[in-house]
Amino acid sequence: MSLTEQQVQSTLKEIIDPNTGKDLVATRSARNIKIDGNDIAVDVELGYPAKSQIDGLRKTVIDRLKALPGAGNVSANVYSRIESHSVQRGVKLIPQVKNIIAVASGKGGVGKSTTAVNLALALAAEGARVGVLDADIYGPSQPQMLGISDRPESADGKSLEPMQAYDLQAMSIGFLIDVETPMVWRGPMVTQALQQLLNDTRWHDIDYLVIDLPPGTGDIQLTLAQQVPVTGAVIVTTPQDIALLDARKGLKMFEKVGIPILGIVENMSIHICSKCGHEEHIFGAGGAERMGKDYDVEVLGHLPLDISIREQADSGRPTVVADPDGRVAEIYRAIARRVAVKIADKAKDMTAKFPNIVVQNT
Repeated sequence: MSLTEQQVQSTLKEIIDPNTGKDLVATRSARNIKIDGNDIAVDVELGYPAKSQIDGLRKTVIDRLKALPGAGNVSANVYSRIESHSVQRGVKLIPQVKNIIAVASGKGGVGKSTTAVNLALALAAEGARVGVLDADIYGPSQPQMLGISDRPESADGKSLEPMQAYDLQAMSIGFLIDVETPMVWRGPMVTQALQQLLNDTRWHDIDYLVIDLPPGTGDIQLTLAQQVPVTGAVIVTTPQDIALLDARKGLKMFEKVGIPILGIVENMSIHICSKCGHEEHIFGAGGAERMGKDYDVEVLGHLPLDISIREQADSGRPTVVADPDGRVAEIYRAIARRVAVKIADKAKDMTAKFPNIVVQNT
């Protein structure tokens, strides 16, 4: 007796993707089901990068389908396909860039740049093509964090080739100026510099561009909100009440301009003594959860106050590449997968699907 597609569908409905919390049929991940006698073949398309998850999910699908009475050979092709998703109304996508993630904080010193670079590296580790734009014109830190000291090249004299490090494409004002040169610029010059860095860089087929924003809610944030196609924002804070107060302002700014908040990352959440292992909430506890509850925003993850995170970023080898199998790198990867899943849940951008309509007098 041959298997039916209904039997296969029913089994796939029972398989929950641990990253989305939904079954493979509800998310339309399961597709191209082929049944040949009792042999089954199925494709599983994930809308987020999941290199570390694919083997486990493939094994689950095969094992569950093989358990069907009379099932023969079973094959499952599990792969990721990342698409462009909707942005603010009236803002056009940037060529060769599918999705832009803004990483922001209300105040400085909360580890936003470290979080941004490790988020980018974690997305790349999961198989995505990723870029980093350092939007902090006054205090660029990505060149040091990525260990890049060279200058970008320009093939045509107009656009810049992004710098490369650890499978990331990167651009920063720090690549173009001397490391000790202060940027004594007024607001309009700063926003123009940001637009040039973003639009005049020849990005190469990027799934996610992570923008490391300066702290606060000033000119650069406003330019980003009004003129840059942002898919969503990640807010970085510490549990400290003062940091949370400013983080709330940053969150509300994005809400006002119609940019979705993908979630909150709580940095320096807990300190674990390197000598005795004692755990202590130096900056307080539960702050991100309270903020998330107040604004109905997900807490994406908690990162410890750990000397190695600082040392690795300062040395130009951030945690995700310096200690890829460590506990902290796994937290960053879990945050990255969650961010990508949240983006995959958003409406797809359809502007490329529609032809331009030109009305002419004939």
